[in-house]
Amino acid sequence: MHACITTMERMFRSLAAGECLQPLRTLMWLPDKSGILGMMPGYASSPEILGIKVITIFHANGALGLPSHQGVVILFDAAKGTPLLLLDATEITAIRTAAASALATRILAREDATRLAILGTGEQAEKHVEAIALVRNLTEITIWGRNETHAQTLKARLQAFHDIPIHACPTAQEAVSEADIICTVTSSPQPVLHGEWIPEGAHINAVGSCTPATRELDTQAVVRSSLFTDRYESLYKEAGEFIIPKTEGFLAEEHATELGEVLTGIKKGRQNAADITLFKSLGIAAEDLFAARYIYDQLTIFP
Repeated sequence: MHACITTMERMFRSLAAGECLQPLRTLMWLPDKSGILGMMPGYASSPEILGIKVITIFHANGALGLPSHQGVVILFDAAKGTPLLLLDATEITAIRTAAASALATRILAREDATRLAILGTGEQAEKHVEAIALVRNLTEITIWGRNETHAQTLKARLQAFHDIPIHACPTAQEAVSEADIICTVTSSPQPVLHGEWIPEGAHINAVGSCTPATRELDTQAVVRSSLFTDRYESLYKEAGEFIIPKTEGFLAEEHATELGEVLTGIKKGRQNAADITLFKSLGIAAEDLFAARYIYDQLTIFP
């Protein structure tokens, strides 16, 4: 995870420098809307990276004991087009998503942010705790999930690795009421975090939704926040958190900033301790491909 956070910083800097080709992903819905096939190609010139992630998203898989996101990342030689490596996209997606949130937290959250709230109980919930703990000295974790049994199970798993108070809360509002950092990692198509609940000065990582008609945050939550994202095009065309408030007339495109622009000093991040900062993570191919390239490099250095 630590290496992936460093790799995500390198990726966002490369993206901000214009060194990446990053087409919008293509999504194919199954006729019954039960699942999605996503195709995410990309290229970077420094280091030379060429590849694609092909992934399926089936949110009903949780009841079957299977991950909701499954697929492969294929890495190619950027000079000759030769296939180099086929990787499990499930693990790469899980790790790089949490690592990107941790990077955003490191850059945007208050330095004294210590209380973490997690809304959601799946794999990303556990990964986000692991990642956020690497960039802030956590003193308390609160958890909420739509399934109380899953929340208690997650609490028990986390308690085995983190020697700090961990609480499973009956409502999302209670979970975030005193949080400095909030991560929404659900598959809910409707808001689970409302603007009126968010404490002053909090940082939010919104991860779970990635289609125009779905969102984890309501309009007030987004309007109250300084909005940051991984890629403008993805935000404008895929993020319900942005598209729905914009359609309602509450947001303009100028409301958002790319994370890479903050890293490179092009634009500012948090302005003061009272700001609410929001990182809307859509997940882009460059994240997967930089992660895959890091793994490939380790394999070639240590065969």
